[in-house]
Amino acid sequence: MLNPIVKTIELGDGRTITIETGKLAKQADGSVMVRMGGTMLLATVCSAKNATPGTDFMPLSVEYKERYSAYGRFPGGFTKREGRPSDAEILTSRLVDRALRPLFPDDYHADTFVNIMLFSADGVDMPDCLAGLAASAALAVSDIPFNGPISEVRVARIDGKYIINPSFDQLKQADMDIMVGATMDNIMMVEGEMEEVSEAELLEAMKVAHDAIKVQCQAQIELAEMVGSTEKREYCHEENDEDLRKDVWAKCYDKAYVAASSCNPDKHARAEAFESILAEYKAGLNEEEVAAKGAMIAKYYHDVEKEAMRRSILDEGKRLDGRTTTEIRPIWCEVDYLPGPHGSALFTRGETQSLTTVTLGTKLDEKIIDEVLEKGRERFLLHYNFPPFSTGEARPSRGVGRREIGHGNLAHRALKRMIPADCPYSVRVVSDILESNGSSSMATVCAGTLALMDSGVKIKKPVSGIAMGLITDKGNVKFAVLSDILGDEDHLGDMDFKVTGTKDGITATQMDIKVDGLSYEILEKALAQAKEGRMHILGKITETIDAPRVDLKPHAPRIEVVIIPKEFIGAVIGPGGKIIQDIQEKSGAVITIEEIDGAGRVEIAGNNLECINIALSRVKAIVAVPEVGEVYKGKVKSIMAFGAFVEFMPGKDGLLHISEIDWKRFETMEETGLKEGDELEVKLLDVDKKTGKFKLSRKALFPRPPKPENKQ
Repeated sequence: MLNPIVKTIELGDGRTITIETGKLAKQADGSVMVRMGGTMLLATVCSAKNATPGTDFMPLSVEYKERYSAYGRFPGGFTKREGRPSDAEILTSRLVDRALRPLFPDDYHADTFVNIMLFSADGVDMPDCLAGLAASAALAVSDIPFNGPISEVRVARIDGKYIINPSFDQLKQADMDIMVGATMDNIMMVEGEMEEVSEAELLEAMKVAHDAIKVQCQAQIELAEMVGSTEKREYCHEENDEDLRKDVWAKCYDKAYVAASSCNPDKHARAEAFESILAEYKAGLNEEEVAAKGAMIAKYYHDVEKEAMRRSILDEGKRLDGRTTTEIRPIWCEVDYLPGPHGSALFTRGETQSLTTVTLGTKLDEKIIDEVLEKGRERFLLHYNFPPFSTGEARPSRGVGRREIGHGNLAHRALKRMIPADCPYSVRVVSDILESNGSSSMATVCAGTLALMDSGVKIKKPVSGIAMGLITDKGNVKFAVLSDILGDEDHLGDMDFKVTGTKDGITATQMDIKVDGLSYEILEKALAQAKEGRMHILGKITETIDAPRVDLKPHAPRIEVVIIPKEFIGAVIGPGGKIIQDIQEKSGAVITIEEIDGAGRVEIAGNNLECINIALSRVKAIVAVPEVGEVYKGKVKSIMAFGAFVEFMPGKDGLLHISEIDWKRFETMEETGLKEGDELEVKLLDVDKKTGKFKLSRKALFPRPPKPENKQ
């Protein structure tokens, strides 16, 4: 029996997290089992000893997977086996990747695989907030070079209090839900959603998260010392030629600086200008040198281009396209562009453009969620597509990738709290990016707002979004926060900070940091500058359409919702669904019924008001409570010797006694002339309190004839 090494982290509220190593998956370069309550995650990391020749980036792959057996469940489908990753697994993988990737050494290029697997779940603690800790701990006990450790925690605000790693039930009550990844010293990643909070409140939550992360990082340092894995492997993944580097800088930097500060607003023209400098340099070399050192030259020139762009901004305040640091690119919007969808909008900001549509559906169109730890339905969907032609690339589109899922999730979080709880529709928003040069996810938020208002969905408030960038020098002595960043400013800069919100507060955020030492002062400035940008963009949105349309488009489905007593659900459905099927067949409407909070929610959907009204009247008639003294139009269902049974309301029969048919006396029912199927008006005289039987009268609707005079 092995004696594993265990480190325990106290969360301060009676809960603990344990990290165990040395017992499982020992052939991996590093492996740990992280446990919190009954939730257990195994994280392993393996890195190749050598880099693939020609690789000049960090080939990191992070996979987070959940086993259905972890929660005692069978997978769905015919194969009963885990298949492609769910959106939740992909999003968790991205969260971990974004925190880890910047911390590998710049010259480390070996294929590295991080696998995190959920093997046990108690349904109380959320496993995704432990994934970053598990991945970093596996790296900490390995010999893989890594400038960590890091950890990730979830912060939820409930009744004004911040809770670290809340339970599933606690999170449902939160008005703020953010995931934060950080090292001992610096925040690396933030992502989350919130109920229109202020910039100061978001910063406070980040600080609370960082305090908790510091404790978890210290535990990993101590664990590594216990294992004896503080020495990392030696490697040499790059070949460098210092003379060549100096030559590239000497002959290209000044030209690149001129190109960077030329303020050309055209993305492709700027790219051609930079490419021509590299081509000119290569033209001065012989073919053998270019063939032998082409990759090295390209790498050195990339550094030249990056530094030229950064110095132009820091020294002269000149961005690539000529804008000031706070200036937003030109914006134009249009709604109702497409006649077919139920709502549509075009949002164009500079060289980024989203064409977004809204489709309205019924309860039958809800997304069914069947994941390991979550089962339910989702009525608001947002999908994001990023085809290659949006950046002018000549390559095929191979379906939805992780980027599309991540960007779509951010936009979904930004808008979902603005959908009213009583919205009767299933709503699908689809953003197709037609052009891209910086922050297409924020264009999706803006276009989504426009399209929702164009569709007539009564969103609470319009939402806008902006992406902020950062350029710093060493030590952050000089820095520039950039509003509405370009693609190159994202690629060559130090931060990508996306913020969405209404006029009253932030609804979602996502931040990735690529440098060490980012102060809260810089974050505070970035948030304040982002608010100014958001308000400017929001103004452009409301100039186009300032509120949801009063009515839906003519071809949009119409939905009426009726709440009925629980005991009437069966009456509306009928035996074997006979009644509800009859209503749908005769009206043309689609009806769904579900029990919510002890009552029946009946949703009636149709393409026109006429079919809805027909179905609605049938349902209301079924659930209506008969009132003594009221007059009803009924139908004779059966004839008995003593009277007739009349259906005066759907599913409700009453006795029309022979003596209540007319003021005239009848000896037999044949004399009355009534037969099955006859329609007549009746008055409800009484309801027997014991039996619930109904007593009807027809003669009560006629004037009483005068009594005959007595003849002497």
